[in-house]
Amino acid sequence: MQVSMPCVLFAACPSELRLKGGTNAEMAPQIDYTAMVAKDMAAAAVRCIRKEIRDLYVNIQPVQEPKDQAFGNGNGIIIIAETSTGCLFAGSSLGKRGVNADKVGIEAAEMLLANLRHGGAVDEYLQDQLIIFMALASGISRIKTGPVTLHTQTAIHFAEQLAKAKFTVKKSEDEEDASKDTYIIECRGIGMTNPNL
Repeated sequence: MQVSMPCVLFAACPSELRLKGGTNAEMAPQIDYTAMVAKDMAAAAVRCIRKEIRDLYVNIQPVQEPKDQAFGNGNGIIIIAETSTGCLFAGSSLGKRGVNADKVGIEAAEMLLANLRHGGAVDEYLQDQLIIFMALASGISRIKTGPVTLHTQTAIHFAEQLAKAKFTVKKSEDEEDASKDTYIIECRGIGMTNPNL
């Protein structure tokens, strides 16, 4: 989907995407997880997060794919936090045979907390996906994030080579970020527009 979105933005006519493929796979966000294990994972995640964030609204929504649509018997957990400014952050973990559900929930919670601690506006999984849109936009775009991932560095390299956009990455100079591993990614975009609109 990440690759198709810029193409759809600049298409000459309305587009429809039909997404198919596996879920609950290594190195990919998960879609479904079993209801029984999900409760244990969610409870462990909530306990872990509440150690740091006491006043926490929790909305748990276990999902199970219909057997005729699911591949295999995997499970996982995705935890999404919305900040007071509307930013969304996530933590996720994939269950595996022989791994305790509590451990899976705690791993997802720790990932979410790490993303929140950086004080940025995007998490580690969104930062690389925004690079292409920053490169195509008009003017200067900035995002505040935690440590810059290898995926983001690669996306910046290719956006500069292909689109001739100019990026800078620097440590945040805000006082509130002094003790955090927070960065500002800035881009002077090429101002591409869709002539069909």
